[in-house]
Amino acid sequence: MTRATYHKYVLNFKQPSGTSRGVLKTKETWFIVIEHNGKKGIGECGIFRDLSIDDVPHYEDILKWTCVNIHLGLAVLLDELNKFPSIQLGLETAYKSLESENKFELFPSDFTNNKASISINGLIWMGSENFMKQQIKDKISAGFNCIKMKIGAIDFQTEINLIKSIRKEFSSKDIELRVDANGAFSKDDALEKLKILSELDLHSIEQPIKQGQVETMAKLCEATPLPIALDEELIGVFSVTKKEELLQTINPQYIILKPSLVGGFKGSDEWITIAENQNIGWWITSALESNIGLNAIAQYTFKKQSSLPQGLGTGALFTNNFDSPLQVKNGTLQYNNSVNWKFNL
Repeated sequence: MTRATYHKYVLNFKQPSGTSRGVLKTKETWFIVIEHNGKKGIGECGIFRDLSIDDVPHYEDILKWTCVNIHLGLAVLLDELNKFPSIQLGLETAYKSLESENKFELFPSDFTNNKASISINGLIWMGSENFMKQQIKDKISAGFNCIKMKIGAIDFQTEINLIKSIRKEFSSKDIELRVDANGAFSKDDALEKLKILSELDLHSIEQPIKQGQVETMAKLCEATPLPIALDEELIGVFSVTKKEELLQTINPQYIILKPSLVGGFKGSDEWITIAENQNIGWWITSALESNIGLNAIAQYTFKKQSSLPQGLGTGALFTNNFDSPLQVKNGTLQYNNSVNWKFNL
């Protein structure tokens, strides 16, 4: 007999982390545990409040329903939970975990054997100019050659000056710079800001305007001098047909996939297939999951064999994360098998 339980867990940030939506101090997450024939499988349902499409008042009721109906099996549950991408990923991970010899080695590869690593970007959080400058120096000295900056919360000219100061010391050959506006630009000034940013040798900008303005975003992607990556725009698009329509209409240069927000591994696979058919680049990013979710996403990402730096460096943000083999070293995510998991709820 198969049974399942769920558990809430609150992650605490080491320091308040600023985005254009506000400052994050804690991150709520949920774990689903499946038991069968004496074995346990663990998955994380990494809901992201105010961003996830499944941030609904009855979220816990859906988790209860999922556990009560675990006998239906993964395929049926994924269909039933189409509008709950974080629970879909939690289930996919828990079933993979249940089937694995080592419940944390979900996609065996050179990555999990510590023979290969994943190139990642260093994430710079919003804050004062001095705070952001210090973060940038720290990331560069830690061996990162790709940095992602959150922009849109402080004065735009201050942000431009900050990027200029980086470029004075480091050319685009030394440091690849990505910026993430999280939809902070207005549709009236977005193109002008993109032109200014394009003069600073940036790799790309994520989500310059708020999602849902499809025609405006399509025009921006056509006219932009700076490659645009869709992020939030992908949230809440469930069917393959709708995904195809969205990418055909907007035709972005890149898409960014957060499995917790876009339907887990199955949903991410669909987006990747559609993007590659349209010659759209992509990379994968975690969404502030604990090391349980990050581990699953990282192992899946390695198997997809993208040549771009990924957004998987968030495991060290929390004071109460779980000890794991995941380690960030020289701008890469590595899997150190000599470190044991400590997962206690």
